[in-house]
Amino acid sequence: MRIWMVGAIAAVAVSAIVAVAYVSLEASAAVVGVLILVAGIGWPHVLGVPAKKSQSAAMILSALAATAAAYAAPANQLMMWMPPAVALGVGAVFMIQLIRGTGQSHRLESTLGASVGVFMISLGSGWVAAERLAVNAGNSGVMLVTGISVLVALAVAVLPWPDRIVAPIGVALAALAGPLCAILFTDVAGLPAAVIGAVCGAVVVAARRLLISRETPLNVLAALSVGTVPILAIGSLVYFLDKLFLS
Repeated sequence: MRIWMVGAIAAVAVSAIVAVAYVSLEASAAVVGVLILVAGIGWPHVLGVPAKKSQSAAMILSALAATAAAYAAPANQLMMWMPPAVALGVGAVFMIQLIRGTGQSHRLESTLGASVGVFMISLGSGWVAAERLAVNAGNSGVMLVTGISVLVALAVAVLPWPDRIVAPIGVALAALAGPLCAILFTDVAGLPAAVIGAVCGAVVVAARRLLISRETPLNVLAALSVGTVPILAIGSLVYFLDKLFLS
């Protein structure tokens, strides 16, 4: 599957998250839950490892637990339950490998890759936690800044240029798009918007590098996961940057 197709999947994912941020917290949680399902089902296909269903279940359940906690936890504990959820998911991955028995193929790849998947997908709970912050309670301006920055970085990332050109341009344009969007459409300060944009751009171009360095092609499920996992990972970064600069 071509890189622009994966970029289109990522664009749809971040656009959906930003759009429902203006609807309700429940809608945001529902969309994040759907993206978690998509990412978790496809991640073992990205790895190309056996025991796909059981490892997908471990990733999905831990990420959904972290998201449910972010939705229901007290305001001062929004992300407190994500680490325990990740720990349980990683523990489940190890148990799956033990149940498979000794001498099974791709044991190390399955364990490490699925553990990374548990962590990355669970970071999506940050989108729900960020939406509950006071800075987003009124107009979700930070969500819009984040979405525009990610879309700009994605537009650069799909260009057929070398990484040494795409990476700095993607980060720089995302960092510029953040404050420009903040000035035109929101009341978010310019510096936090620039930092958020730069971080989003860095995540996107890093994901691009991992994708183009892959030798084997992606099937549909794997492409859906590759497109959604970086978007989910950005969620917790947005939450902590909101807490640092705007709360």
